[in-house]
Amino acid sequence: MDPAVPTGPTLLGFDVIWVATLLSAVATFAVLIAIYAATTVKDPMARRVKALNERREQLKAGIVASTNKRRKLTNRSQAADKVRGILTSFKMLQDDQLKKTQLKLLQAGIRTKDLAFFIIAARFVLPLVLGLTAVVLLYVFDFYPAWSAVRRYITVAGIFVLSYKAPDIWLKNKVTKRSHAVRKGLPDALDLLVICAEAGLTVDAAFGRVARELGKAYPELGDEFGLTAIELGFLNERRQAFENLAQRVDLEAVRGVVTTMIQTEKYGTPLASALRVLSAEFRNERMMRAEEKAARLPAIMTIPLIMFILPTLFIVILGPAACSINDSFINGK
Repeated sequence: MDPAVPTGPTLLGFDVIWVATLLSAVATFAVLIAIYAATTVKDPMARRVKALNERREQLKAGIVASTNKRRKLTNRSQAADKVRGILTSFKMLQDDQLKKTQLKLLQAGIRTKDLAFFIIAARFVLPLVLGLTAVVLLYVFDFYPAWSAVRRYITVAGIFVLSYKAPDIWLKNKVTKRSHAVRKGLPDALDLLVICAEAGLTVDAAFGRVARELGKAYPELGDEFGLTAIELGFLNERRQAFENLAQRVDLEAVRGVVTTMIQTEKYGTPLASALRVLSAEFRNERMMRAEEKAARLPAIMTIPLIMFILPTLFIVILGPAACSINDSFINGK
């Protein structure tokens, strides 16, 4: 008997028992990961402080350090240099592609620019490894002989496409999550900036204070504001520090704040009043997004209500009556 031919019940050509076993293994693995994540919770404050200190040292190195120390502080790994050399030799490394990938890494909160070389390399390595593995298994070793030619072709093509897009999907997911986290705490940060500006603090001191106050509630926003405070103190042009903040955070709201900060620095307009208007606007937008989600909730809950809640409710309500009617018929006979 061929082991690839399903012997039990099938669903869309797949063995139901095999699929259930695979899903059970995935669920067990997910439970183990959840237990591990719950038992090994770490405070991200130390990691963020270390990253900010490294950025401070890099800025110092760019101003006063020698060439050797500057190269040491940039922390260019030998593995990244090798990957870059391989990509360059095969002419697979383009400057615009590299800059876009490095910008996405910054927006995802990853400060290591050398990781861009590995992501670009993964776009070419993963399709070759996974796609060729699928070709060998399906066409050479003839796994799943019951599959038709069209089904094999769709499977191989899907593996090629997904493996090529996997690094970009992973990076885009991290950028989206970080942007949502920053958007959530931006109105509170602007309120604190208004208080600091009215108290007489300078812009870099205000950013540093907001980063310390909101570091635990909104770690992503505290990280970005802390890095901006460091750059305001070390960069020659303060405008560059604000533009770096707009590049690191993929949000239109942050770009509006940066534009306001640049204008106040250039023309000397009151900072507190401008930030107060922006804070009120962002709070209204956050309230509108919450109301929009609340308005979508009835439509989203319709399918779970029909499939899971109503059958259970009917069983609880009509079950005793059905049992009583059944008993009455039995006793009447």
